Amino acid sequence: MKEMSTTGDSTLGGQQPRKHYGITSSISLALPREIDHIYSQKLTEAMKPFGVFEGEDELNHRLAVLGKLNSFVKEWISEISETKNLPPSAVANVGGKIFTFGSYRLGVHTKGADIDALCVAPRHVERTDFFSSFFEKLKRHDEIKDLRAVEDAFVPVIKFKFDGIEIDLLFARLALQSIPDNLDLRGDSLLRNLDIRCIRSLNGCRVTDEILYLVPNKENFRLTLRAIKLWAKRRGIYSNMLGFLGGVSWAMLVARTCQLYPNAVAATLVHKFFLVFSKWEWPYPVLLKQPEDSNLNLPVWDPRVNPSDRYHLMPIITPAYPQQNSTYNVSTSTRTIMSEEFKNGLTVTDEILLGKADWSKLFEPPNFFQKYKHYIVLTASASTEENHLEWIGLVESKIRVLVGNLERNEYITLAHVNPQSFPGLIENRNENEFVSMWFIGISFKKLDNSDCVNIDLTYDIQSFTDTVYRQASNINMLKDGMTIEATHVKKKQLHHYLPPELLQRKKKSLGDINRSSNGGGSKRCSLDSSQLDSSRDTDIGTPFSSPTPVSQPCQPVSTPEDSSISPPSHPVLVFMDSPPASELSPPKPEQGMSIPVIGSKPIATPVAKPPTPPAGNTIPTVVGRSVIPRITSSSPSPTDLPNSVNGAPKRPHSPSLEDSPKRHKDTEVFSDDSAFKEPNPPTTNGLDGDDGQTVEGFAATKPMPIPTIDTSRSQRLPSKELPDASSPIPTSNLRVIKNSIRLTLNR
Repeated sequence: MKEMSTTGDSTLGGQQPRKHYGITSSISLALPREIDHIYSQKLTEAMKPFGVFEGEDELNHRLAVLGKLNSFVKEWISEISETKNLPPSAVANVGGKIFTFGSYRLGVHTKGADIDALCVAPRHVERTDFFSSFFEKLKRHDEIKDLRAVEDAFVPVIKFKFDGIEIDLLFARLALQSIPDNLDLRGDSLLRNLDIRCIRSLNGCRVTDEILYLVPNKENFRLTLRAIKLWAKRRGIYSNMLGFLGGVSWAMLVARTCQLYPNAVAATLVHKFFLVFSKWEWPYPVLLKQPEDSNLNLPVWDPRVNPSDRYHLMPIITPAYPQQNSTYNVSTSTRTIMSEEFKNGLTVTDEILLGKADWSKLFEPPNFFQKYKHYIVLTASASTEENHLEWIGLVESKIRVLVGNLERNEYITLAHVNPQSFPGLIENRNENEFVSMWFIGISFKKLDNSDCVNIDLTYDIQSFTDTVYRQASNINMLKDGMTIEATHVKKKQLHHYLPPELLQRKKKSLGDINRSSNGGGSKRCSLDSSQLDSSRDTDIGTPFSSPTPVSQPCQPVSTPEDSSISPPSHPVLVFMDSPPASELSPPKPEQGMSIPVIGSKPIATPVAKPPTPPAGNTIPTVVGRSVIPRITSSSPSPTDLPNSVNGAPKRPHSPSLEDSPKRHKDTEVFSDDSAFKEPNPPTTNGLDGDDGQTVEGFAATKPMPIPTIDTSRSQRLPSKELPDASSPIPTSNLRVIKNSIRLTLNR
């Protein structure tokens, strides 16, 4: 299907065919009312205090900097062309150009944000020229500061500050003799005969341009995206690295909403965004256009062909060839958290559009440190500031491995990482030590048939630290003083790690109290809808409660076309198994989609606790100690996987460290294209003429089991478009010391 084309092959009753965007027709073509414009203006005013809008002076400064950089590129390419003996006539017309992408290109960048840019050069300019002669040219310029090249990165980049503006500059050479100023990068033919690094470098620009091309109204899209990005950052769910969504993924979700409501203004689109994605049945993919094959033999996201693509939990597919899933890092826990936030956002925007709340309520941050009873505190330390910056970058990139380990534990229903890191308190660290901390909230499942259960998290933590040290060793980053320490603490012990202002319990507003008395959203329970009973640790032993607040929706603000959002009568199949009728109910968040890994428990010998931090169970991992022996055991065969997504078993806690999670491989090749289809939107009071259509993604049948993505790194996406490369085992053993983290849950 071609985008922005007319629906239907013929006209009925002399009516003109209607234009639509995306792979389905729109849900509503309703025009905005006066009140919708008023709400949109109020939304803009509510965002201003957060610095999401740049002033005219700042915008002009960015344009001036980019203009200078573009001149540098043209100048440099001309100089290179002369050294390569091109004729003067060719040198004069060789061209070269700077393209932007990311938030700046989309028009949603905030104050002080960096600029993602791409240097496009003709075929005779090599990548080595970019990282040598162009790097030296930049170095000689007085306005350029903090210049550094990362040539061996997955996407090679030069980073620098140009007159105070941070710029990440990529490079791509095209198979063209010259680069004209009016070059359009959206054409797939430009990718022919390019190496993979150039294709990766071009991908950002191509995806950004395609998104802008596929939305009905760019200004409405931009204001809506600003609001959703601010909301996601304030709610702690904006981080591709940690398993949430990054900027391009949020942009594609907002673009899909704009396609479904092409005439709506920003206030309406924000509400419809939460309506659509609070009801979306993942793992149905979000697509802005029907994928097209350009016959360039590049690997693309296609679950019919690539078994590994069937394991993605929340696929959002980039619209430019080669199509990729931008949410590869999403795990069971992060998807559950985001799904709850979508529902909460719908509740809040319902209230706003009913006049019961202001837009500022949408941007209120959650009280993460009051939400859970149990936390894992992950501390990364280094002896110098330079080493610390390097070290925390690696540790943060691997935290999702720890989240995957924890959520595969049979007693853990949710592992919620806070994307914000915190510096260590002065009293808890040495004078010359640089420390960063991350906090992971843990929800344990409700105990039904036993008085208490002993839980050992030693394996979950140790396998994570092994991964980090292995990666650091492989890239020669590991230096003396670099340590990771994982500590289990209760909520009441957090004051040992954080300042008091972060831990103060939020007071209920009058509106919250009224909602509570009416059965509203003040009831406290965990994200998985179950109370976590009082528990005690083996070292502390004081029970207390910290349930998770879940908001109940108020009367929804809906339109007639929204009322028909329901599962379609003829479900669209996406690589289906055949679940029993009892499995056709909506998925429950507490039942994870985890890889079954069953192993024996190691014999863990408790060791004396270190003096700091003052409370909790700790696993310090310090370079220079001996390795603890590991116990081996077997893993189940892939055929042991259940047929229900909700029924995927978890492994017992603390299996052998040598147990490698196994991913279910389905060798069946799907011949139809149903994996790229969405259920149709619902009918809309005559606005859309197709009867019986329902919102995409709301299907009644269940897809096959989809385990979490933290599997053996030998299972890679065919495109290799992953955030980090797999690491071989280092030649020398990692020298770490292992203490046990154990706690006891009461019924």
